[in-house]
Amino acid sequence: MNRNIILAVLVSLLSVSPASAATEQEVVNQSARILRRFQAMPETAIPNRVLRQAEGLAIITVVKIGFGLSGKGGQGVVVARTPDGGWSDPSFIGTGGAGWGLQIGAQITEFVFVLNTREAVQAFSRDGNVTIGADLSAAAGPVGRTLQAGLTPRAAVYTYSRSEGLFAGVSLEGAVIATQKTANTRYYGRPVRASEILQGRVRSRRAAVLRRALR
Repeated sequence: MNRNIILAVLVSLLSVSPASAATEQEVVNQSARILRRFQAMPETAIPNRVLRQAEGLAIITVVKIGFGLSGKGGQGVVVARTPDGGWSDPSFIGTGGAGWGLQIGAQITEFVFVLNTREAVQAFSRDGNVTIGADLSAAAGPVGRTLQAGLTPRAAVYTYSRSEGLFAGVSLEGAVIATQKTANTRYYGRPVRASEILQGRVRSRRAAVLRRALR
């Protein structure tokens, strides 16, 4: 089959996927559910020590579909630690792309990226693009309820994921994650920069569900 035809089909499928069709509030609610699901699995939970030391979190759901030519699309949020030790409200992020290779099937993957450094948070504050593994060093994060002291050396980003479905040869490393400026404007009712949100200077009562999940 012609690659252009396959790509058109993939774009059509991704355009009606749950990730791309979700409203901003649905993305926030989904992000809160993802955090709770990760922490509900004792053997694979993100350790409390890792979360306490985190400077930020990026949470994203990605839908990947492929049969020779593959496509992916996803939406999520990033939050940052504020000076008072709490959490900012969410800044919206998204990813997408297409590729060619031995990739067959469909998959929904939930990702949590623990941002271990202020530099990692700043990368998401610039209203631009971030490439995991290129702009920021990344490593699979430690898991389990208990964790020995001493987490250094550590990557700028710890990655965690859980998947549903079958897909051959998938990874988010190297994918471009972009700030969704339009989504931020819709959610907060005015144009706002990602840096304003992540510094805790912009708030919305509708983000309370995510703040509760972060406690």
